[in-house]
This record gives sequence, C-alpha cells and structure tokens, in this order.
Amino acid sequence: MKIKINDTSVNYIQYGEGSDVVLLHGWGQNIAMMKPIGDALCDKHRVTIIDFPGFGESDEPSTDWTIDDYSLLLEKLVKELEIKKPIIIGHSFGGRVAIRYSSYNSIEKLVLFGSPCIRVKGNLPLYVRILKKLKTLPGMNYFGEFMKKYIGSRDYKAASPIMRKTLVNTVNEDLSMYAKQIEEPTLLIWGENDGEVPVSEAEDIEKIMPDAALIVLPGTHYAYLENLYQVVNILHSFID
Repeated sequence: MKIKINDTSVNYIQYGEGSDVVLLHGWGQNIAMMKPIGDALCDKHRVTIIDFPGFGESDEPSTDWTIDDYSLLLEKLVKELEIKKPIIIGHSFGGRVAIRYSSYNSIEKLVLFGSPCIRVKGNLPLYVRILKKLKTLPGMNYFGEFMKKYIGSRDYKAASPIMRKTLVNTVNEDLSMYAKQIEEPTLLIWGENDGEVPVSEAEDIEKIMPDAALIVLPGTHYAYLENLYQVVNILHSFID
C-alpha cells in the first residue's frame, strides 16, 4: 500500500489485530527484512512495516534528509494511519529513527536491534579521516568526492547522490540526548559479534536510558534474524 506524506510516497504494509507495533528497517533494506518479526507478532498485534523514503518501493527524498526528517515523516504516517501509542521496533538505522521519534512522541515500549546511538569521537573509520583531511586542502574538494566512490563504505557506494548525503547526515548525529529522554521500557537485543555496532555501544546505551535492558545473543549485526525463534519468544514476553 502507498500513502502520501507531504510530497513523498511511502510504501507500507499493515496486518493483524490488536495493539499497534511499528517495525523500522535498517539502512539499504526494506519491508522484507522486518517481515519475519511482523509475521510472528501479528496474531496479537496490528503490525505496520514501512519502506523508508529512499528504500524499497518508497520515493527517494527530493533533498538530503536528516534523522529528524525521517522521524517527522514517521510521526505524520502514524497519525495518518491512526496508530495509537505504538510499540516501536527498529533495526540499526531504523533504531536511530525510533530513538528520535520516541523521545518526543507517546509510545508503549521500544525495542532496538543493533542500533548505533552514541557517536564516539576519534573513532572514525580511516577512509573518513582521510576524506576529512582532503577536504581541508586547497582545490581538493573534487578529489575528495572522487575518492568517496572508491574508499567509502558499501552503503555509501551503493547509494544515489542524494542518499549519500542523507547517509552522511544520519550517521554523524549523536542521539544520546534523545535516548536519555525515553522513559518507556526499552529492550536492546544485540549480536555478540556485531561488527557494525559493538556490544560495548549497547552497554553504553543501556546505562544512559532510564529504563533499558540489554540481551546479547550469538550472531552478527543481524542477530535478530539469526536467532529469530528466540527473539520472537523474548518479544512476546516483553510486549504481550
């Protein structure tokens, strides 16, 4: 199904009956990555899963977006679909949007899968440090853009120009001030071998949130899928 939010067409699916659960996918992904969770919860909940703008079958933003832009879009979509005080579940980038949204909207509970939140200064990847240095040199702006295509992250190289700018916008912001404002019960589910967002970051998030608990499972950045049966049982205990 499609819904128009401002000038952006957003693709979504909605199914099941009961209290509302909203599922938010990671960067470069789509509805399909969250549907196994939705399928397991739809017997007791009305599940809504969206393709974020720029992914799946949703429109690409006309300009580069920030976390705030994605959060505001989610806020408007929730109102349009008459979703009441949802349980928000987000993976990675989707979890970042969930943190920002939940800091100023009424939610029931929050679940984060491998979601970066606190930006660690001085811990940038080598290619980012090289590019930042290049951009300070006279006449090197063009070369810096050229280099991004070859030494950037997989996500960066796969993105369109607008989405590349959006990626830079959305990964650079420290969201810890927003995480501290979320008083609702929050569950952090992490893979012990997550190479994208280490467990140490999850431990830091748990410390700054008023009511958060961390569960570490075997697996990678996609531990929520690698341990699907166990994760579903955990979610049922947490949200039902």
